[in-house]
Parts: sequence; structure tokens; C-alpha cells
Amino acid sequence: MARVFVITGPSGVGKGTLIRGLVARVPELELSVSATTRPPRPGERDGVDYHFLTDEEFERRIRAGEFVEHADYSGRRYGTLRSELEQRTSAGVPVVLEIEVQGARLVRAALPDAVQIFIMPPSREALRERLVGRGTDSEDDIARRLAVAERELMAQDEFAYKVLNDRQTEAVDELESIVRRELTHSLSR
Repeated sequence: MARVFVITGPSGVGKGTLIRGLVARVPELELSVSATTRPPRPGERDGVDYHFLTDEEFERRIRAGEFVEHADYSGRRYGTLRSELEQRTSAGVPVVLEIEVQGARLVRAALPDAVQIFIMPPSREALRERLVGRGTDSEDDIARRLAVAERELMAQDEFAYKVLNDRQTEAVDELESIVRRELTHSLSR
């Protein structure tokens, strides 16, 4: 089985941007496409950015045992479809999961060998600025996300690796170093 890399941290910390940089540098990695009940943001495509599901379809898939993990986050549901992981890992392809802390904990329980990486913001104010700067969330959504972020930041010591996303290039350098080290380690087993 190929390695699974869980990259987590609070909403707005820049997980997606860092992962895009990581995948560009480590092309053998593939990003697992998560499922969500939130509506698509401008430019997002179903099956590429997320699997956009209705609440009813998401619930049906939970009952059918189709998720490795799923969680409610800021009023929406998110999850990792088992088929997304199994298709890649059984073919020997290392996979990156971009998920929230709640989901990362569930993956840790289901896949204890997964490499868990927590992305930290340089400050709480920087996190707020990033959420506001995206221009995709209402003030209520931003307030909810920041409240959740406070709890998530307290969980960072649960994770094997922590990467500070202060300077994007340096953060991607650090992520790449971790991933390459873990991929090399898994080959030597």
C-alpha cells in the first residue's frame, strides 16, 4: 500500500495553496478529492475540486459505509470517500488528503500509518485576513470558521509534523522535505 499524507489545519491557513505547490514538486503524489455539501465556489468543478453532494446523498453514502472519514464543519459536511483512497493506494500511488482537524483524527484512527501534518498560520490575525481576503465567505461564515480555528489550533500537538505557513515557498520546501523523507522511509521497510 502507498503512503497516505494527511494535511490539516484551520480553514484559511493555506492548505490548498501549499498542497498545489507540493504536488507540483512531487508529481507522484495525487490529491484525493473530498466530498462536501457546501455549494461550489466560483471556478470550482465537481469531481475535480470536490465531489459536491446534497445532504441526502451525503447521508446515504454515510449509511452505506462509503466514507473513511466525514465531519461537520462550519455548518457543512465534508468527507473522504473510501473509493478515492483505495483506487490510488492499491495502485501504489501516494495520496494527499486535505482535510480539517476533525477528519484528520478519524483518518488517524482508521489509518494509523498515515503521515499527519498540521499547517499553522503565522498568527490568528493573519488567519482572519486570509479568510476575509478570499472574498468567498459571509461575515457569519468567517466568524464560525474563526471560532472553529481557535479549537483546532489547540490540537496542533497531536500531529507528527507541524509546518508554519508564514512564507509560502519555505512552507512548501518544508512540506516537500517531510513527504520525500516519508516516501523514502516507506520504501526502505
